[in-house]
Amino acid sequence: MTARNDTSLAMKTLRQAPVLVTGAAGFIGFHLARRLLEAGCEVIGFDNLNAYYDVNLKEARLAQLRQFPGFDFTKGDLADGEAVRHLFDRRRPGFVANLAAQAGVRHSLKAPQDYVSANLVGFFNIIEMSRAFEVRHLVYASSSSVYGANTRQPYSVSDSVDHPLSLYAATKKCNELIAHSYSHLHRLPTTGLRFFTVYGPWGRPDMALFLFTRAILAGEPIDVYNNGQMKRDFTYIDDIVEGVARTLALPATPDPAWSGEAPNPGSSAAPWRVYNIGNNEPVALLDMIAMLERALGREAKKNLLPMQPGDVPSTFADIEALEQAVGFRPSTPLEEGIGRFVDWYRDFYKA
Repeated sequence: MTARNDTSLAMKTLRQAPVLVTGAAGFIGFHLARRLLEAGCEVIGFDNLNAYYDVNLKEARLAQLRQFPGFDFTKGDLADGEAVRHLFDRRRPGFVANLAAQAGVRHSLKAPQDYVSANLVGFFNIIEMSRAFEVRHLVYASSSSVYGANTRQPYSVSDSVDHPLSLYAATKKCNELIAHSYSHLHRLPTTGLRFFTVYGPWGRPDMALFLFTRAILAGEPIDVYNNGQMKRDFTYIDDIVEGVARTLALPATPDPAWSGEAPNPGSSAAPWRVYNIGNNEPVALLDMIAMLERALGREAKKNLLPMQPGDVPSTFADIEALEQAVGFRPSTPLEEGIGRFVDWYRDFYKA
């Protein structure tokens, strides 16, 4: 994938065929679907509306999407192979953005079966139907968690990612491997996007920014793990969506420089790619909390705790490969993004 792709060209391409967005009621899926619909694309939404977090928030996102005539929603579970087959047979998507998954490193310690069902069985059903119905490009959500025990930073897609620290991370690595086999055997173009700590309006209630905002406004203490000695490459949702849309419109192609003598983990002789999408600027957790305090006009009561199993102390994305491929790099400053989130939160929850 060497050609560059700007937003207008990407949307022109994506208007050529229906786009299936799985996880359309989720945080990233909702924002991507809305961005595509605003550009005149036809979007097929699919989501099981599970109770991992507040279903009312998911329904509110869907209510926003249903205002667009080009949106068609089906409630269903990716792990239900017949439901997925029926959806593909009925709607014949040309592009697939698979953003449905069981998220959360910590939840994977408590409910591992959820990850096998959604992230492995569900992913297989999506990629098998993408092959059977010859979609132009399958883009799927991977995660910065795949870097696991790696300590050399910034994380590069050319690095090996063979030491995951959670089952969640392992399932995302499995997605990348399954995708490679399909790209090799069936020439199905696939691209995995490793997201780095996504935040913004309509965000997930289990993420730190959401949890901290709710607690601070309620006058409750916030749990700060690793005694605050954490860094995250916080990435604003609009930047994520821009990267996903540009990538989706530019199907992966074989890397002519790839060699089995010195295999590059980030590309392949098959039409397969993985990219990081991060802000390329890690921020200390305590600095993020200070920004949030300023946005809220309140001071947080901090409950300092040790690091939890499965967590990593720092994330930092090398985004050179993404920028070379699609001509885009995330750039929204964290303080600006936090301000937008707080404005949305106060409006949505009347806080």
